[in-house]
Amino acid sequence: MTPNTSVIILWVYIVLLLAGGLMGFIKAKSKISLITSALFAVPLALCATAVIRPFYIADILVGLLLVVFGMRFAKGGKFMPSGLMLGLSAVVLAALLLLR
Repeated sequence: MTPNTSVIILWVYIVLLLAGGLMGFIKAKSKISLITSALFAVPLALCATAVIRPFYIADILVGLLLVVFGMRFAKGGKFMPSGLMLGLSAVVLAALLLLR
């Protein structure tokens, strides 16, 4: 696989991350969801555009999100949204690691 595949996967993840934060803000008035998603989306986008190098920093950030969503899922036990994002983060991290 080419590095472009990793970048595409990362961009899709960034869009879904921001959409989830926006939905959390709209549905539950959760400012922290919107802020957290934006705080992680910005450095991920900088990794995707190669402003932040090396690219494995994106792996670290997605791994941190995996931990965050895992803690939220363990605390709340609800699949939506933390369980969904936990699964998505795991798939994205695995894809990023396997595509190298």
